Amino acid sequence: MRNHGNQATKKRKWDPPNKSRSSKKIKSSSNQHFYTPRKWVYANDDYSHCKDRVVFVSYNILGVENATNHPDLYYKVPQEFLDWDCRKEQIRLEIAKYNPSILCFQEVDRYDDLDKTFQQDGFTGVYQARTGDSCDGCAIFWKTEQFTVLHVENIEFKEFGLRDNVAQLCVLKMNNKDPDMSGEDGQTPGLMSSRILLVGNIHVLFNPKRGDIKLGQVRLFLEKAHELSQQWGNAPTIFGGDLNSMPQSAMYNFLASSELDIRLHERRIISGQIAPFEYPGYISYKRNIRWSAEESRLATGTKRGTHVKHQLKLRSAYLGVPGSPRTRDIYGEPLATSYHSRFLGTVDYIWHTEDLAPVRVLETLSINNLRQLGGLPSKDWGSDHLALVCELAFLGDCVSD
Repeated sequence: MRNHGNQATKKRKWDPPNKSRSSKKIKSSSNQHFYTPRKWVYANDDYSHCKDRVVFVSYNILGVENATNHPDLYYKVPQEFLDWDCRKEQIRLEIAKYNPSILCFQEVDRYDDLDKTFQQDGFTGVYQARTGDSCDGCAIFWKTEQFTVLHVENIEFKEFGLRDNVAQLCVLKMNNKDPDMSGEDGQTPGLMSSRILLVGNIHVLFNPKRGDIKLGQVRLFLEKAHELSQQWGNAPTIFGGDLNSMPQSAMYNFLASSELDIRLHERRIISGQIAPFEYPGYISYKRNIRWSAEESRLATGTKRGTHVKHQLKLRSAYLGVPGSPRTRDIYGEPLATSYHSRFLGTVDYIWHTEDLAPVRVLETLSINNLRQLGGLPSKDWGSDHLALVCELAFLGDCVSD
């Protein structure tokens, strides 16, 4: 979620060949002994009759270049925990525990390395690099045995005057096998009629003061998602991402309610990134609701526009499954999904349409647990963000017992 700024080169930088250190052991550190396993929590409703399910992960994995270029954010983190080869192995081992179907990664600047790693675990992926001088981008991976990709669409926001961030949309076909149906040979299990799923991945601009651009990016992303969903038979939609916006902010409410009147909100606090301390990139609250014609155009898509709208009926996955007050805010969102020396809070989300239901989600860590670590990454967690993980059931045509 950090402020990326200008990087030295535009091209992605790859690990040198034949220089793998994935087997390198991570040494423990005095402030990194503490460990609390993350636990699954389950929805109150019974979805046992819904047989088609997916386990979805959204994870900002901390770009190597970003970690290198912002040492002030990780001065409390032992250097060995910032080493990419060690972090890559941590991330791989962590994700394997969740047995996921789909992965959405943000801040990927070693895609070839990551692709090779997850191919070994049965995943296929696609990547979209950011435009401009930045080195990172977004990547979507899916289990090859479970899905076939039907369509891929990338969004370069620069084409719309909305900075260098990018987003991805993939249409996947679920290849479910029904053991009760035999194939042509009378013995091999046949394939059921497959479900279609639209998957999205986005990393929104960090700059808190540019709420107009942040809104414009999310608006355009949701417009493209709705268009694709309609093209593919009103396909159920799920997306993950680092939205660089806080729970209950104007941005969050736009996602949840489908509409936002920008005249009621100060552009510089659209994302809710207001810090109680002075830190470049965060802002102090000074109410001054004035939008220029250009700011309105970037946010709404029309000159002098006053409202931002989208047509997807979205729900937050974590909001749909009750959790502990130690890890959730009073509304039900995680208290923190990211932690470094100058930020502790929630900016990452999983959103889905109403034809999907969260069966369970993986709880985050409590504020006390995180503070005991002193900062992320740590011995057990490979990024300065926590992975968000949920299992979702398709509600259409659920079979009742």
